[in-house]
Amino acid sequence: MRLLMATPTGWRREGNLPAELTSFIGRTRLLANLKRHLGESRLVTVTGIGGVGKSRTVLRLAHLVRPLYPDGVWFADLARLQDAGMVKHTISSALRIADQSSRAESESLSEWVGERDMLLIIDTCEHVVQGCAELVHELLEAAPNLKVLATSRQSLHLPYEHVVPVPPLQVPGDDPAESLFTNEAVQLFAARAGASVPDFQLDESNIGAVAELCRRLDGIPLAIELAAVRLRALSVEQILGLLADRFSLLAGASRTALPRHQTLRAAIGWSHELCEPAERLLWARLSVFAGDFELDAARFVCSDARLPSEDITDLVTGLVEKSILLIRSNHAGVRYKLIDTLAEYGEEWLDKLGQKQQMQQRHLEYYLSLAQRSEDAWSGPRQIYWFVRMRQEHDNVRVALEHALKTPGKEVLALTLLSSLWFMWVCCGFAREGRLYLERALEANPGHSRERCKALWVLSYVKSAQGDSAGAQAAAETCSTEAVRVGDSRAVILASKMQGTAALLQGDLQKASALLGVAIEFNTDNKELNPGLLPAIVELSLVLSSQGELYEAESLLQDCLQVCRERGELWVSSHAQWALAGARIATGLVDEALQNVREALRIKRHFHDTLGTLLALETAARIFAAQEELPTTAKLLGALQQNWKTAGLPQLGAPWMTEDHNACVRDCVRRMGELAYKNAFEEGARLDLDEASALALGELDAPAESGPQTA
Repeated sequence: MRLLMATPTGWRREGNLPAELTSFIGRTRLLANLKRHLGESRLVTVTGIGGVGKSRTVLRLAHLVRPLYPDGVWFADLARLQDAGMVKHTISSALRIADQSSRAESESLSEWVGERDMLLIIDTCEHVVQGCAELVHELLEAAPNLKVLATSRQSLHLPYEHVVPVPPLQVPGDDPAESLFTNEAVQLFAARAGASVPDFQLDESNIGAVAELCRRLDGIPLAIELAAVRLRALSVEQILGLLADRFSLLAGASRTALPRHQTLRAAIGWSHELCEPAERLLWARLSVFAGDFELDAARFVCSDARLPSEDITDLVTGLVEKSILLIRSNHAGVRYKLIDTLAEYGEEWLDKLGQKQQMQQRHLEYYLSLAQRSEDAWSGPRQIYWFVRMRQEHDNVRVALEHALKTPGKEVLALTLLSSLWFMWVCCGFAREGRLYLERALEANPGHSRERCKALWVLSYVKSAQGDSAGAQAAAETCSTEAVRVGDSRAVILASKMQGTAALLQGDLQKASALLGVAIEFNTDNKELNPGLLPAIVELSLVLSSQGELYEAESLLQDCLQVCRERGELWVSSHAQWALAGARIATGLVDEALQNVREALRIKRHFHDTLGTLLALETAARIFAAQEELPTTAKLLGALQQNWKTAGLPQLGAPWMTEDHNACVRDCVRRMGELAYKNAFEEGARLDLDEASALALGELDAPAESGPQTA
């Protein structure tokens, strides 16, 4: 496998706007109006019927105004969110906030936004409008430079909200002075028709029929786009005739009797009828996916005797050609997405067919299998692939979890799915979400079982990643007790390891040494190196370093790195490099320590390992202090203070790490002088995590000496 592009560690200043997949036609006046209102109001909600182009218009506006927001334009899509309680978490994920702490989510989200001058787009709010309104109010109160642009079929009902309805496109005849050729509805049809049939030309021979078609479709963009695709098989006149017949059946002879939402449904229904029966069935079944999906997922979930697996590829291609499915290609592969309005229509048909529960179960089975495959492969050479893949599947994992938790008799599958994804919660910046779901799943499965034991040690690991060492200790002890009762020896060993991790964070080095030693001894012959043996070795090396047994610590870490190299394991190796840097500082090998910590940071760029990056930067600050690069040290300390605020408990609450940090601060202030230290510190506090990593890696210029080194 070729190495995928490095995934950024944390927040990126430029934002996360999706690319515009199609050309944008018309709406000049609306865009200008929206831009003006956004300049005057901190909350603008764009409303309108489904298919009218709310999301597309807002995305075009976002690309236009992006230079106006120094801290980026951020896009959160709530279209397929099923649990209103996950609104805050979904938006946090879109912002790529890796807050590992156990504090209230709205508190950490508000603190993260803070003074940032940014635009947040919340797309498709209508089904969770109350949760969106509450969160937007909290954020706007806490963050003075934040602006919010929302799309919804109804307003958020906030007193300071400015609501801008998105009307359908202007159709021929709305403006008697307008040329048919320059009408925006006609231009949209022509653009999409040209994409479907390259030799299509708008001319005097077809302009009348196209204009009438756009009028009959009420200028609704989605309806026009669906009609344009039919040019592959029909002429404009034939399309117009078929639509006229259909609308006559729905509304008699009076066009005024057909409201616009019925127009859209009629257009979608007509497109549905023109699909082959197998394509219609696949359309309905694909509605169980959230966000986008890969072809192998569609083959597994949607196939049966009526839709053989070998036919799915051609059927998916047919739905792409009919503009029912969107196709997205990038370095990670090809994925497909059912347009939200069409997904709703497909879901209605799936209900009518009585297949919704069956498809949801198949969906759960697929993502459970995928999670178990990713767990089995996590510690091998395709670790980056699985990190990227499971992040792409995040929305579908959530939907599968919700189905398992809400379906009687399936709750235990939620435990299995969550536990298999322990690496997502611990290694990839999703500790808060993992804890939330694990606690729900454990509550839903009170009976002792192996599945419950595994979920308990995973929960302990997650709580350690949050700096909640007391909670981690309690979960690990419960796991140990229940594992003995059900005869699960592996869970007993892992519970010992997790208790050792908690003890390390609490500064109880003797207890940590004993428990981690037991875990290592019993894991030595186990082929599953992670999360048992290798992390335990790294953590034991930290204990040994703290106890002054530096040779033993380095020897352990070298062995760990050798195993990582043999297996292609990267995530643990980054932690081993970080730990090795700490041991080498203590022995005076400062240059070698810098090489180790930089290697750790380079590896962490492939993952969303915010906590691991912060820990490596803590060590980097100490190294630069030892190398007399004091401005760089102060700048890193400023970046650390700011980024720890939004990532979790500083230094994970571990006394020995906090002591090292405070000693570094005191030493740097004493040697630089308070004023010079303050200036460099404040400069560093403006760095995001990627920029701080770049500074430590020598990719950013260190700050110049600022004034005399005195207070």
